[in-house]
Amino acid sequence: MTAIKICGITRLEDAEHALALGVDAIGLNFWARSKRRVEHAVAREIVRRAKDRARVVAIVVDATRAEIADIRESTGIRWVQLHGDEDATFTRALLPWAYQAVRAQGDEGFRIAMGAPGIEVLLDASVPGEKGGTGVVADWSLASRVARARPLWLAGGLTAENVVEAIRVARPMGVDSASGVERAPGVKDPAKVEAFVRAVRNASR
Repeated sequence: MTAIKICGITRLEDAEHALALGVDAIGLNFWARSKRRVEHAVAREIVRRAKDRARVVAIVVDATRAEIADIRESTGIRWVQLHGDEDATFTRALLPWAYQAVRAQGDEGFRIAMGAPGIEVLLDASVPGEKGGTGVVADWSLASRVARARPLWLAGGLTAENVVEAIRVARPMGVDSASGVERAPGVKDPAKVEAFVRAVRNASR
């Protein structure tokens, strides 16, 4: 069964809806420049409600170790998704509860994804000057190459309309959607979330 991650949640009601649908992971963005930045108090409550129902992941971009430690301590989040230009040494220091996001294409993307420390890795679309959440579709052929070698989260422009084909082509461990299930940045559309979850489960069958 392909795992489902709903990312960029900023509101308790959206988190609770995703949890009620049985998603496997929730992504909370802590990057100051993100349109989907979550408040620490909201994140703490989401973690409390999630408990063992789903993994909660902190998305950070070029944060310091001290900043990540503060997020973990103040919210109770264990998992960290490194979505900036962090090097392998930085990532290793956060293992085992961390993984790297790769925003590259072709052979370079494959090299970076295969060299990323840890067990899991996430592939997002490569958009110059952007750190994710663009709605641009990632390189599914690259995702397929990586997924054959290690556990892969596939992100980048995934919606209920294209996720079945993405799973068919890439065969990832999990799929991650942020902008594809929103009505506005940081505000999820319940119908879109439900359609996305339903499509992933149908594809997995």
